[in-house]
Amino acid sequence: MKTQRLLIQGRVQGVWFRESMRREAERLGVTGWVRNTPDGAVEAVAQGPAEAVDALIEWARSGPPMARVDGLILTEAAGHYRAFEKRID
Repeated sequence: MKTQRLLIQGRVQGVWFRESMRREAERLGVTGWVRNTPDGAVEAVAQGPAEAVDALIEWARSGPPMARVDGLILTEAAGHYRAFEKRID
């Protein structure tokens, strides 16, 4: 089991990034959450088998078609998640 925090920077808000990531995480069997940050980035926590989490991280390097990812910061995270949710906070 791998749990990773992602901070995705660039043009990532207003381009359907969160919903696209939620769908991709669901497809991969990854749990956790995703949300917009006040500074215009997207933050997420992904948890699941290492291969699935790594696949979601690779997806996040480009995101959905309208996004432009300029940076991706990865850190370890903790917690236990039952599903992957799109947060509004």
